[in-house]
Amino acid sequence: MGTLRIHFTADDLARVTLADQPDPLWEVVFTRFRLRDRVRPLTFRPWFAALHAEPARTARMRPGALLLDVLAPAGPYFPDFLTPHEAARGLGHGLAALRRTPGRRLAAELGRLARHRPLPGWARPLAEGDTGALAALADALRDYHAAAVAPFQESIDAAFAADRDSRARDVLGGGVEALLAGLGPPIRWTPPVLEVDYVVDQDLALGGRGLRLVPSYFCQRTPLSMADPGLPPVLIYPIQQRHRWRPAARRAGAAGLSALMGASRSAALRALDHGATTTQLARMLGVSPATASRHATVLREAGLIETRRDGTAVLHTRTPLGTALLEGEITASPLPRHGQT
Repeated sequence: MGTLRIHFTADDLARVTLADQPDPLWEVVFTRFRLRDRVRPLTFRPWFAALHAEPARTARMRPGALLLDVLAPAGPYFPDFLTPHEAARGLGHGLAALRRTPGRRLAAELGRLARHRPLPGWARPLAEGDTGALAALADALRDYHAAAVAPFQESIDAAFAADRDSRARDVLGGGVEALLAGLGPPIRWTPPVLEVDYVVDQDLALGGRGLRLVPSYFCQRTPLSMADPGLPPVLIYPIQQRHRWRPAARRAGAAGLSALMGASRSAALRALDHGATTTQLARMLGVSPATASRHATVLREAGLIETRRDGTAVLHTRTPLGTALLEGEITASPLPRHGQT
């Protein structure tokens, strides 16, 4: 794990902007990352279930998925041309920009990708700027978006709007520096540098260009930026967990919650009415601090609690998703036992 260090000047602080809509091509890339996750957070389980419930949808996704598995692999790099700046104005604008990617840029970015992993033969025409190969890629990504993202746009837009409203309140209350300071882990504002837990060590000097902040529904844990520091600066960060949940129609009930999560984790979630440190949680449950910490880890990964440092201790608090589940407003598939994925 590395650190992305984004260096601000006074001009950059005056040019920080917040996206006014989700970026469709970044969401496409992040959905592919989520489908590779070994542990699937509770927040995304309705999405996983909906994808797998409709064979026609997965069939429409398949060409784009196969391309993305090569072009956007797990690892330290994927080409910037997959997420052009123009996609900020919508999917059509983004795909049109992708089709116009210059051959020299394609060759450079795919050459860089090839240093991390071998590329199949079909990537050669793309690297050579073949317009037919670019059009086929754009069409496959359009179909993938239609199957994997567009049916869930209402939830994505609602979560995006809630997160953006929260950030706007930070600006109204304390200016741009309050916005940067409030982005929360894994992002830290240590003026004049924004530090981000990142896939590699990297420095980005904004040089008066400002920074566009883009909340992402399908981004999880690690924010991302462009690999090329010469491109318009952007930081894609996860929408706050509490803004992602949407209640379902059925109710779990107290007995159902224990069956769903296990008695110990159900008790741990119930114990966090007013927040608690790991030590306090252990005392309330009558377990060791190590066991309480394991329960907290699973609940946090599921999006049911948030953890933040409070002096020398860490404080666990329930998220709205956790409260909704506890009060029987939603149901979900069972949480993994410790050590399982």
